[in-house]
Formats: sequence, C-alpha cells, structure tokens
Amino acid sequence: MKKKITVLTLSAMLFALCVSVEAQQPKKIRRIGFLTGASYSSQSARNEAFRQALRELGYVEGKDIIIEWRSYEGKEDLRPTLAAELVRLNVEVIVAGGAGDVSAAKEASATIPIVVLAGGDAVASGFVASLARPGGNITGLSTLRPELSGKRLELLKEIVPNLSRVAFIASPGNPDYSQELKETELAASALGLKLQRLDILSRKDIGTAFEAAGKKRAGAVLFRVAGPYAASQRAQVAQLAVKSRLPAIYEAAAYAEAGGLMSYGLSITDIARRAATYVDKILKGAKPADLPVEQPTKFEFVLNLKAAKQIGLTIPPTVLLRADKVIR
Repeated sequence: MKKKITVLTLSAMLFALCVSVEAQQPKKIRRIGFLTGASYSSQSARNEAFRQALRELGYVEGKDIIIEWRSYEGKEDLRPTLAAELVRLNVEVIVAGGAGDVSAAKEASATIPIVVLAGGDAVASGFVASLARPGGNITGLSTLRPELSGKRLELLKEIVPNLSRVAFIASPGNPDYSQELKETELAASALGLKLQRLDILSRKDIGTAFEAAGKKRAGAVLFRVAGPYAASQRAQVAQLAVKSRLPAIYEAAAYAEAGGLMSYGLSITDIARRAATYVDKILKGAKPADLPVEQPTKFEFVLNLKAAKQIGLTIPPTVLLRADKVIR
C-alpha cells in the first residue's frame, strides 16, 4: 500500500510539474506580412476590417500574432524590396493587396503562402491554375474587376443625358489590364458608347488625362487607375473631375467619400474580412493549393450628391433609389 501511495504521489508531482512547465512555455507568436501600395491611412477601413476579423477568429495582436505592414506608397520600385523583406522576416503568410503585390510576393518566395486580397482575375493573371484547385502557394479572392466595367458604363449612361463618349482612364501596368480593356470595349460597343483610352503610367499623368478627356469632348469618365498611383490622392482626383465638369465613376467607395461623383465595386471591407479567414486556415495547417479561390459576393454603389451639384448634374430617382449609400 505504501508503494502504491508513493507511486501515486510521484505521478501526481510529475503531472503537476509537466503542467507547470507547459504553462511556462511561451506561446508561439504567428507572424504574417501585408504588402500593399496604398498608405496605411488611405486604406484604414480595409485594414481595420482585416484586423477585426482576425480578432474575431481569436487572435490578439502583439500577443499571439504580429502583422508586418509594408507599404511602398505608390513607389513601385520599392515593391520587390519590401516583398523580399517580408520573406527575410520569415512570415508564415503574405497578404497581397493588389495584382502587382501578388507578382512581387510570388517572385520573392515560391513556398510562403500568399493570400490575394484584391488582385483581379487570378486565373487570367496566371496566379492560380483554377479557382477550385489553385495549386502552388497562392489563393484568396478573385475580384471580377474586368466584368464590373460594363456595370459602371451602364450607370454613367443612366445619369448622363445623351452620353456618347467615355474617357477610360486606366493604368496599363495592371496584370489584368488587357482583359479589362477588352471587357470595357465590348461593353461600350453594346451600349453604343465610344471609348477614349487614356493610359496612366505615373501619378503626374492623372491631371493630364483629365485635361485630355475634356479637350476631346468626353461626356464622362470611367476611372480605373491602380491604387499605387491614385489611392493617396483620391480627393485631388475627385477635384480634377469636378474642375473638368466630367461625371466620373470609380471602383472604390473611398473615391466617392473623398468627393467623387459615384463608385461601384466590391466591398473592400468585406474582402478584407474574408482574406483574414484564409490567413486563419493557413495558420492552422491548410495548404493554399487546396483552398479554392473565392469571388466577391457583396458590392456597393455609392453616390455623392454634393459632387453632382458641383458639376450641375441631376441624378435620376431610379438611380438614386439603387444606391447603397448616398452622400448629401
């Protein structure tokens, strides 16, 4: 009996010791990277939605997860350097803000999982083999950017009487630019609109493009310039449109909120929250190759009536009623 008591006592002591040692073991801090061309402040809503989703999934920043934010703020020559820096930090996942960021991250590492936040058509860009079975180290969200151009042109035609010519201000450096141009040209033709291409190669080209649109008698503007070129100066872009008295439509709600006439596109906060779920799955052991690429399910149409008044435009009630948000 004494032997049994001794054995049980020793077992209890060893168990308590193991529990104590285990409790003292520091919890592993997971490190993820976030590569983007926009400044943190210009995408604060998107970034906070991403962080909030991680909190809801049980992660506490600074305690069990660290987000390494890296923004080149429109200076694209810095993008490869920042992608390489994230690799050197041994991050477990890289969230890529746009198509160019995905390319840079892919070039920097063929093994670190990459989650596409808003990178256009992932298949057409060559990032994944298919939506259902991505293969490789890339997965995330495919944002249907090209297909949305037709909807934006329809909205412009509804609010601009007798619209016949639309200036398409875009950045050809985007990996999905050629497909988007094709989709936009097809949509314009179907709507009886003539498309005027104005390419943006740097920030300084934006003002010149609006001037050219006015001189060539464009009746409206479809603005699809990549974030690195324009995200930090949305208010200035909106003012250029007002100054030129050109009704313009943008893809991001942030443009309308900064003074632009209207926007139609995916909900970037919804996309950011969904990107966080990919990060969670990967940190728990899932492989990017096995995580299907998802498409957006939530879209936003935002109207700015202040901007409409500035350019002397009356928004038809039928269009006004369809807006998800109206800025008065």
